[in-house]
Parts: sequence; C-alpha cells; structure tokens
Amino acid sequence: MRSTDGDTSLNPAPRTVLLTGAAGGVGTLMRERLPAYGYALRPLDVVPVPGAPDAILADLADRDALREAVRGVDAVVHLAGISLEAEFDRITAANITGLHHLYEAVREQGVPRVVFASSNHAIGFTPRPRPGEPPVPVDTPHRPDTFYGLSKAFGEDLAQFYWDRHGVETVSVRIGSCRPEPTSVRMLSLWLSPGDCARLLHAALTAPGVGHTVVHGSSANTREWWDLSTARALGYEPEDDSERYAAQIIAERGLPAPGSADDVHLGGRFCVDPPLWPH
Repeated sequence: MRSTDGDTSLNPAPRTVLLTGAAGGVGTLMRERLPAYGYALRPLDVVPVPGAPDAILADLADRDALREAVRGVDAVVHLAGISLEAEFDRITAANITGLHHLYEAVREQGVPRVVFASSNHAIGFTPRPRPGEPPVPVDTPHRPDTFYGLSKAFGEDLAQFYWDRHGVETVSVRIGSCRPEPTSVRMLSLWLSPGDCARLLHAALTAPGVGHTVVHGSSANTREWWDLSTARALGYEPEDDSERYAAQIIAERGLPAPGSADDVHLGGRFCVDPPLWPH
C-alpha cells in the first residue's frame, strides 16, 4: 500500500532526505516542493545553496564529506553531477566516480534507499514512436546519445549492482525535461512539470519493495513518447499535460523536418555532433 499526499500512515515517508545538487535547476524546484510532503531536506551542493545557510558544501570527490552528509538520513535524492554534455574526463569524475563515492557512503552508513536522477539521454538513440505506435518501454536497451547519457546508463547499472550485491534500493528516474514550462516541440513529449516531479520523487521515496526500479519521468503529456507504467506502479499520479503549450510552441518553432534527428530519435538533436544543450 502506498502513501498519499494527505495520509502517510500506510507507508510513512522518510523524514530526512539528503538532496544533492540542491542549488541546481531541478534541485531548486524540489527544495521548494518536497517539504510539503513531510520531508526534512539536508541540501548538498558544491556551490552555496540560496536560502539554505546550513547546506553542506561538498564535492562528490570528497568521500569523507559524503559519509558525513548521508549519516542519519532516511534516503538520498541524487541530483548532483554534471547535467550538460562535457569532456569525457569531467563526466567521468562527477557522474561516474562521484556516483560510486555516493553509493559507497550510502552502503557504509546503511541508508536504505536512493532516488537517482537518470535521464532520457540514457536511451537517446532509441527511435521515437510514431502516432499509433506503443510508447518506449522502460526495459528498452541503453542507447546513450552523449557522454552525459552514457554516464546515466552507467548510473542505472551501478544502482542495479548495489541492489544485487548490497541490498541498497534505488529508483532510477529517467527525467525528461523538468522545468516550469516546455520550450521546444521535443519537450512537449518529455516534459516533467515541477509539480509532477515532486509527486514522482515522493512516490519513489515511499513505495515499498522497489529493489532497483527504472521509471520514465514525465507528466501525463498528450504527446507522450514513453511508458509510465513502472512509475504509476510506485503510486505516481501525474496531473499536468504539456498540450496547453503546444499551439504556441509549434507556431513559433515549427515541427521537426522529416528525417532530421529531432524527427527520428528520442534524443533528438542530442544525437548529432556536437550535441545542442540545454536538454
């Protein structure tokens, strides 16, 4: 049985959550929303967190700091790392080695659950579904479109390893585009509203027996490309739809040219070299 916004008695929400990447775009949106679900957030970032003077300033390279940061928390929401395409060595240091440091700290301190911010870019070279075709399933093979996407594919595999070897539960959330409003035609299919992101993270933190579960993270978009069944199975009930922005965005930007990367791949223009950001 799952918890709801108004009744957490069936499956009480973890009270103290380490939120890494708390100063980032998604981290800022979640700092504003997750406390309403009953969480006491422990923010962490490599830069100061606005409005959070007690936030932990630490780099993912600092293993001692990470051990202290996770000490006594009930769960970790891991948003930290490089969220743009970058040189492979930089991606490796933050998103691969840094993620391993976090999971080691979690293992050593006995933290039972991580919610890991994966990305649509872990499967970016997957063909986008056409109208009438089934949505992209969660078990589609990894097909990263960038070094960034490659690091997220690794992160999902690392989470599986820590569940199988050490019993650390993880929900890996393949975030589409989490921002207040979609700003491109592609985002009409992958948009995750801030409110729905908070609902999804709350479900990921409270659902029982997740083991390692991969979910697609988007709102209930009319133009949805991927399957939300595993997210819904956790208790996620999206409320928003990007369709109200569609007419204006299409009028301003037009539809993708047939045969272009935006028309062919789930990752769109991120499947070309050099990839275009932000996502």
